[in-house]
Amino acid sequence: MQIRIEAVDLPGRTCGAGPDFPGYSNIHVAVQRRDRRGELLDPHPGDAVSATWTLDCTATPTDAGVDLKGPYIQGRPGGRFIYLSWGEVDEAGSFTMFRRAKLMLDAVDRVTAAAAMRSGGLLARLRLTDACGRPLCAQVRPPLIDWSATSAV
Repeated sequence: MQIRIEAVDLPGRTCGAGPDFPGYSNIHVAVQRRDRRGELLDPHPGDAVSATWTLDCTATPTDAGVDLKGPYIQGRPGGRFIYLSWGEVDEAGSFTMFRRAKLMLDAVDRVTAAAAMRSGGLLARLRLTDACGRPLCAQVRPPLIDWSATSAV
């Protein structure tokens, strides 16, 4: 099965400081590989019009619904998620993470998960700017993300 993440409304390349936020520049976002914090899939600049990632995974039916596993899926059964890592990229191209968003896979309803297993694809659509105009972080669940079944890419 494949998971496709389609993101829009990125916050920009620079994010100014605030009371609880030091501010960052040359911001990029990428999917973080499980157990390899520094291994990132397809970083996109924070001022891109959109960002898209496609992840291969395996889907196994369980009593609770569907368990998804793959190199970019984090967590234990029942609490799996995908990390979108936000970081600054320096002149040498090094990415230094400063925050992450957790796309919670347990938020995919059973009907959508079952349909995705049949069709071969699960689609996530979301905005990457939070209510304060900063990079989206913390746990991401509906209504901040829309999950639907789709055909594999």
